[in-house]
Amino acid sequence: MTERMSEEQRAALHDALAAMPKIELHHHIEGAAPPDFVRRIAAEKRLDVSSIFDAKGAYDYDGFLEFLSVYERATKPLSSPDDYNRLTRAVLEEAREKNVIYIESFVSPAFCGGYDVSAWKEYLDAIREGAAEVPGIALRVIATAVRHFGPEAATKSAICAQESAGDFTVGFGIGGDENHMTPRDFAYAFDAAREAGLRLTGHAGEWGGAKEVREAIEAWGIERVGHGVQSIDDPALVDYLAAAGIVLEVCPGSNVALGVYPDVASHPIEKLREAGVRVTVSTDDPPFFHTDMTKEFTDLSDAFGWTVEDFEDLNQAALEAAFCDETTRARLKERLERYDG
Repeated sequence: MTERMSEEQRAALHDALAAMPKIELHHHIEGAAPPDFVRRIAAEKRLDVSSIFDAKGAYDYDGFLEFLSVYERATKPLSSPDDYNRLTRAVLEEAREKNVIYIESFVSPAFCGGYDVSAWKEYLDAIREGAAEVPGIALRVIATAVRHFGPEAATKSAICAQESAGDFTVGFGIGGDENHMTPRDFAYAFDAAREAGLRLTGHAGEWGGAKEVREAIEAWGIERVGHGVQSIDDPALVDYLAAAGIVLEVCPGSNVALGVYPDVASHPIEKLREAGVRVTVSTDDPPFFHTDMTKEFTDLSDAFGWTVEDFEDLNQAALEAAFCDETTRARLKERLERYDG
């Protein structure tokens, strides 16, 4: 869109984007926990979590490393399969209000059963049951290692992923502090997950630069990269991503909130798209970053002049890159096609 929109046109576009069905591929289930939900679970267990919230009741952190610490402390009240059942329902109900129809959520065996395979499966059953109670939105799980917990813990996560691979646990990935050790240190975990037939993604290029993205792709054999936005600093890598069809799970609101970029207008997502890189849009940890999928869409529209057609293209990219089975993909495709913006 090259012409400046009137306020009426902008409001109409925002309404259309709010109503649009959305597919989200980069989403952490604990990171999506509403603050009130965490406080309520903590109160039931007589746990004091007040230090992780600011005076207005929002998550309180300064910078990425403190964010990781607050995130982990916010998971402490979530200590049973029932807690995760309730969490899943709360998270999906909020996402559904923004017309999200499909989410792939990162779930870590570190937080769900302490790497015990039997316990992990109990947590997954509870999550699946919770998801079934929220119609109109589908959930799939990406079992996830936490990088700063180290390679041995990542391998334990991969073993849990192997034992639960199927139509619900559809992928394996890694998050956390990407400056902790090197991608090659975690290659064994990805090899184990690949042997189980799981699809692979991994966080890289949020903080570690374009070099981290290249090393992650080479070491892990991933088909999607979580964030990956710093790839823009290496034109040869950008060309490779476009040619290879590797998908970037881009989370603009997260990147701005954590200071990777000063504002959405400075974010490289448009340059990546223009270079032919396949990108999707997600919220990452929505309440931490005061965002949701509708806000992500409207902020991008305001920053870059994107139209409904641009977001339909993003949805199509997400549909094609999703790790779900083909029956689910066909149902999602039908729902996207029913939308008339």
